[in-house]
Amino acid sequence: MPGTLSPVAAGARLPPASREEARALFEPLQQRAVQQGVALRSPPPEPLTCCGRGCNGCVWEGYYQAAAYWCEEARLTLAP
Repeated sequence: MPGTLSPVAAGARLPPASREEARALFEPLQQRAVQQGVALRSPPPEPLTCCGRGCNGCVWEGYYQAAAYWCEEARLTLAP
């Protein structure tokens, strides 16, 4: 799509692989939104129900996918 930022062009790996990576992706996008006066929806909430057993289809996997989607949506909204 012309005019969109890919994860590679933006210098970020999507989906993130950790909570810290996700937070690091959210912060600069939220700061840009404030600078541009653009309202973004809130990033996805972190899961509270992980059992810690490394399940296939862990709630964290879904969170990382949701985080990637949020970042792409934010980048499209903030694109020049």
